Amino acid sequence: MIMYRIGELSKLANISPRTIDYYTSIGLIEPAERSAKNYRLYAPETLQRLERIELMKKDKYTLEEIKATIKSWSKISPEEHVSRKLTDLQLHISQLEREVKELEPVINKLKPRQANHLYTRLMPQTAACMEAVMLLINKSSLM
Repeated sequence: MIMYRIGELSKLANISPRTIDYYTSIGLIEPAERSAKNYRLYAPETLQRLERIELMKKDKYTLEEIKATIKSWSKISPEEHVSRKLTDLQLHISQLEREVKELEPVINKLKPRQANHLYTRLMPQTAACMEAVMLLINKSSLM
């Protein structure tokens, strides 16, 4: 089986070795084994986990939220996974609502024409996303 040292993993994941060290120290990732020279060796699955971590960071999850989510993945059934994903979506919606509230003062200062342009571009997509999430949430309560 292919195993990666930190430098190799860093290049493949496009993440600094220092970040990989930090993620290891806080338990987000773990080395699979140690080499004869005591180097930490990481499994290919670690690369996938790093990609997930980076995606979740871009979605504004904290490292603690990411750690809790990753830990829960290994313990859950498919039904629990769907439920957890819906909970994650609700959390994400709450985060987006906070961001919208932060933007309200800026939006309120826009000229009517600028605000109208913004709303016409954002509202259909936002409404469609919200409707899809609500459908999923309602379906999950039937499970």
